[in-house]
Amino acid sequence: MQLSVLLESIKQYSGLYQKKEIQLIGEQLTHSYQYHDYLNGDDTAAILNGNGYDLLASEGFLTDFVVQDPWFAGWCSVMVNISDIAAMGGRPTAVVNTFWGDNKHVLTDIFSGMSAASCALHIPIVGGHTNLHSNTTQLAVSVLGKATTLLSSFSACSGHALVAALDLRGNYHSPFLNWNAATTAPPERLRGDLALLPYIAEHGLAIAAKDISQAGLLGTCVMLLECSQVGAEIELQKIPKPAVVSWLDWLRSFPSFGYLLTTPIERVNDLIEVFSSRNITASHIGNITERPDMIIKFGDQIEHFWDIKNQPLTGMSKHCTQNHIL
Repeated sequence: MQLSVLLESIKQYSGLYQKKEIQLIGEQLTHSYQYHDYLNGDDTAAILNGNGYDLLASEGFLTDFVVQDPWFAGWCSVMVNISDIAAMGGRPTAVVNTFWGDNKHVLTDIFSGMSAASCALHIPIVGGHTNLHSNTTQLAVSVLGKATTLLSSFSACSGHALVAALDLRGNYHSPFLNWNAATTAPPERLRGDLALLPYIAEHGLAIAAKDISQAGLLGTCVMLLECSQVGAEIELQKIPKPAVVSWLDWLRSFPSFGYLLTTPIERVNDLIEVFSSRNITASHIGNITERPDMIIKFGDQIEHFWDIKNQPLTGMSKHCTQNHIL
C-alpha cells in the first residue's frame, strides 16, 4: 500500500473537508459568548453548574440519509449525540428532536428508530418540533447530559499517548460507510459500553477525548489536535481495524462506537484494559507531540497529513476560545 496515495484519498473525502464550514461561525461564537463559561469547538457544550457540568449535544442529518433509511437515521440521531456526551465524560439524560418534511410515513419510521434507541439506551425523548408542511426532509436532534469530570479536545498534552478504541463487532450499514455495532447488540451491552467513558474520566484514565465522527478517524484526530494546538505521530498499522475492511474504507468510516483518547504514558495499559474488559478493541496508536503537525507512519513509509498550526480545519483552538473552562 502506498501511504501517500491513501492519505490523499482521505483528504479529498467530503466528510473531512465539510468540517471547514465550522470556520464560518467560529469567530462569531467566540464574541457572542465572551461573558459566559462556554467552550466552543468540543464534542458538546460544557456549562458549569456548580456540581460539575451540564452538557448539550446537537446533530443535523443529511437529507439523502434520512430519506433513504429513515428508521436507521432515527436510531443514529440518538446514538451519535449520546456518543458525543460520552466523549466528554458525561452521562446522557434526555433527548429532543426537530423534523421538517411532507411525508408522515418517513416521520413515523424516523420516530420508530429514535424510540428504539431511546428504549435500548434508557434515555427518554422529552419533546421536540414537527412540521409536515415542508418540501424538504430534515432531521435534527439534541441530547442533554451531565458530567462531573470532563474529557475535552482542549486538554491534549505533548508527551501523552494517543489511544483509539473501537467496537469491531459490527458490519457496514449500506449504502454509506456507517460501521454499525449498535442496532443488533444487546441493549445492556450498549449501555455498559457507553458508561466506560464517564468512568474513564472520573478515574483519571484519560485527559482528552473525541468521538470519531463523519470526518473519519484521521479527520477526527485533526480536530482534537487543533483544539489543543499540538501534533501527533500515528502508526497506521496499530489502528484497530476489521480484517476484511480496506484501509481506505476504514479511515472514511463512521463507527457507532469509536473514540480517540489521550493519556499519560504510564496510564496507557490501564486505559486499554478498561476497554478490553468489555471486548472493545483499543490500541496505543501514537503519541502527542509539541510540534503541531500530524505525521502518519506505515512500515518504513512516513507522510505528513496535516499542518495543525497553519491549516485550520474547524478554526477552533484554545488560542481563539476566550473562556476555556478547564
